[in-house]
Amino acid sequence: MFKALHHSICWRAAIPSTLLHSKSFLLGSQMGLSTTSSHMSKLLFRQLFEKESSTYTYLLADVSHPDKPALLIDPVDRTVDRDLSLVKDLGLKLIYAINTHVHADHITGTGLIKTKAPAVKSIISKASNSKADILVQSGDKIYFGDLFLEVRATPGHTVGCVTYVTGEGPEQPQPRMAFTGDAVLIRGCGRTDFQGGSSETLYKSVHSQIFTLPKDALIYPAHDYRGFTVSTVGEEMLYNPRLTKDEETFKNIMANLNLAYPKMIDIAVPANMVCGFQDPTPNKAC
Repeated sequence: MFKALHHSICWRAAIPSTLLHSKSFLLGSQMGLSTTSSHMSKLLFRQLFEKESSTYTYLLADVSHPDKPALLIDPVDRTVDRDLSLVKDLGLKLIYAINTHVHADHITGTGLIKTKAPAVKSIISKASNSKADILVQSGDKIYFGDLFLEVRATPGHTVGCVTYVTGEGPEQPQPRMAFTGDAVLIRGCGRTDFQGGSSETLYKSVHSQIFTLPKDALIYPAHDYRGFTVSTVGEEMLYNPRLTKDEETFKNIMANLNLAYPKMIDIAVPANMVCGFQDPTPNKAC
């Protein structure tokens, strides 16, 4: 297991090429953004969906570098072959498999990815108390080429939740993109009644770490159950039916959701503490 680097996790490189959405649309075109800016074209982006758990997996790559270094955020075990096939088709070099938190509704694909592509390093937050090659904390940067993700601690849904935000700077994609896990969903948020969750903590996390981003920053959650794919910080600050409320009202809403536990929680959580491996075999590569 590698120790988290305090300031940056580096795969240094160069920059430019294409920014793609999951259905092969240019992100700039789809979102009504300019596609002429050179730094928009540095990032290849795909949003992928796993239907049984309604989970989004995100593929990002710096396509200007000869190796085209790439990372996957929140991969799912059921769709690992699909994801790795896409990586191969696009000529990318997958270097990181990243989780926003220890999931309770599906098994992460991180361990399976590492068995099929041993050079890939797994990443999760140190606060999650789970295993990974690299444990990150707030303020760390994860470099893939000259692009990077900034780590922001956003506990509340679980104790170890983090949000990954694309970098700030003249050579980074604009608008910024926030991969929020279950901290902020489109017009909602993750539940707070297990895995060390806290509605008070989640409210503070969102308002201090996500709602302080530029209003045009794009929000990409770990799940959606109604067919939405993306929102913005500005939209959620105006229209999120939970997170627009004051803190006491929010806490009351969360305390009265009365949701059934996820069907896979008893299997998924223990497995996801060790990269998705479901057997107790020691020394598994994680």
